[in-house]
Amino acid sequence: MKLLKSKRGEIMVTACVVIMVSMCAVAFGMKLYPVYVRGQQLETYANELCRVAEVSGRIGDETGKEQEKLNQLMGMSPEVAWNTSGNVQLNGTIQVTCTLAQDIGFGNFGSHPITLHGRATGQSEVYWK
Repeated sequence: MKLLKSKRGEIMVTACVVIMVSMCAVAFGMKLYPVYVRGQQLETYANELCRVAEVSGRIGDETGKEQEKLNQLMGMSPEVAWNTSGNVQLNGTIQVTCTLAQDIGFGNFGSHPITLHGRATGQSEVYWK
């Protein structure tokens, strides 16, 4: 009966459980970190597009060229939606929303797509006569 009361070797079981839980947390973090970075890049993408629209005072050729440049530079092509089009009068509101689908699946364990949004708001700096 003394054998059943002995707790020798208990630390080995505890260590295995702690290592397994730690590795699961690290694996989850490694899958989630790139999605967080992509979300930050999408915010930068939206801010850059909005700034071009503010300086030019319109949504058109300038913003289209900037969008193509950002697509090549950042390696992504999100859906872009503007609150208006054409010329925007001085101090007129300009809003852009960029949407991108990202997968956070774990290989054979399933696919979990999520939608990332990047938004930016600004005001036109051009007076149109």
